[in-house]
Amino acid sequence: MPRPRARAARRRMKRVVVTGVGAICALGHTASDTWQALAAGRSGAGPLDVPERETVRIANAAQVRGFDTAAHFDGKAVELLDRFAQFGLVAGREAVRDARVTWDAALRSRTAIVTGSAAGGQASIERVFEDLWRQGRSRVPVLTIPRFMPSAVASHLAMAFGVTGPTFTCSTACASANHAIGQAFWMVRTGQVDMAIAGGSEAPFSLGHLKAWEAMRVVARDTCRPFSLGRDGMILGEGGAMLVLEPADAALARGAPIHAELAGFGMSADAHHITQPHPEGAARAITAALQDAGVAPAAVGYVNAHGTGTTANDAMEAAAIRLAFGPHADRLAVSSTKSMHGHALGAAGALEAVATVLALRHGLLPPTANYVGRDPECDLDVIPNEPRHTQAEVALSNSFAFGGLNAVLAFRRWDGSAA
Repeated sequence: MPRPRARAARRRMKRVVVTGVGAICALGHTASDTWQALAAGRSGAGPLDVPERETVRIANAAQVRGFDTAAHFDGKAVELLDRFAQFGLVAGREAVRDARVTWDAALRSRTAIVTGSAAGGQASIERVFEDLWRQGRSRVPVLTIPRFMPSAVASHLAMAFGVTGPTFTCSTACASANHAIGQAFWMVRTGQVDMAIAGGSEAPFSLGHLKAWEAMRVVARDTCRPFSLGRDGMILGEGGAMLVLEPADAALARGAPIHAELAGFGMSADAHHITQPHPEGAARAITAALQDAGVAPAAVGYVNAHGTGTTANDAMEAAAIRLAFGPHADRLAVSSTKSMHGHALGAAGALEAVATVLALRHGLLPPTANYVGRDPECDLDVIPNEPRHTQAEVALSNSFAFGGLNAVLAFRRWDGSAA
C-alpha cells in the first residue's frame, strides 16, 4: 500500500490526457491513415529504395513513400531541415491541429517540447562526408550542424508555434521517444508546464547507417515476424509521431478532444550488456510504470511490445512480461506494431504510443502481422495477424533500447472525468 505521504503527493498531481496525435510513417502520412493500416494489419514494408541499394544487403524496409516535401515546406525552410526533422515537424503540426490548440503568450511560455531521436540528421552529415572525402571539397554548407543535430526538431517546433517553455531532446537509442514522452508527461503532471508536445522522429536510410545495421546482422531477410517461429530480425523504418499532453481539467474546460489518459511512466537500466537485453531490467521498467500510474498488473489488458522481431529481443521481452505480470501474463493481449511500421529507432516509441492511444480510443487492438507459428520462448497471446475488437482499460507501450535503456508508458482509456 502507498504510504500516506505518497498518497498525498499523488492527490496533488494532475491527471494528464492526450489531446492531439500526429504521425507519418510507412503506413501513411497522417495519424488517421496510419491507424487504418494498423487496424487492418497491413504492413508498410517493401523493397529498399535508396540510390545505393545494389551495394547494401538489406532487401526490404518500411520507408515513407510518396512524401512531397514541397507540400509541407517552402524552399528556404527545406535548406534547414533534414528528412528526420521534416517528419517531426509534419507530425507535430498534425498533433497541434488535432488538439485544437489556441495559442497565446501565457500558454506559449508554459508549454514544453520534448523530442526523441537516436540518429539525428544522418543524410545531411553523410552528404558532407561524401563532399569532403569523395569529391575532395574543402568546405561544407554553413547550415550543416543545424541540419544534423538531433535537437533540430525540438527547436523547429518551438519556432513554429512560438513556444518558449522547456525545450529539449532525448537520445537513448530505440527508447528515445518514450523517454521524451515520459519526461514531458511528468512535467505536465507536476504542474511545471501547462502543455507539452512530445514524440520522436527518424530517417535512417543513408548508406553509412544502412551498412552499420547490415553489419549488426539483426535485419530480417524478408520481413519482420515478432514473437513468431522463424523470425530472423527487424525491418528498419522511418517517420515521426507526436502527442499533445495537457491536464485533464484544462482539456475539459476548453472542450478539447481527449484520446486517452497518460497515467504512468517507468524507466530502468539493465547494466548488463551493450546489445544483449536482459529481462529483469525490462521488467523493472514495466513495474515502475505500473507503480507510477497506481495501476495493478491485473488491470492491464494490452501491451504494445517493443517486439523487434529479433531472436534475442522477443524471447527476452516475453520473459520480462512474465516477470512483471506473473500469472496475469496468460490473460494479456500483446502485439508488436513494428511488424507493420518497421523499427523506426528513436521514433519507434512515439509511433507505438500513438498506436496504443488509438487502440484504447477505438476498442481495437492491432495485430502482430506476419506471424507464422508459435515459438515456445514467446508463449504469449500476441494477437496473430488479425486485429481484435476488445476494450482494454489500461495499456502499456514498451521501449527497450541498446545499452539496456528501458522506458515504458502506461495509458488508460479515458473515462470522461477529470476527478
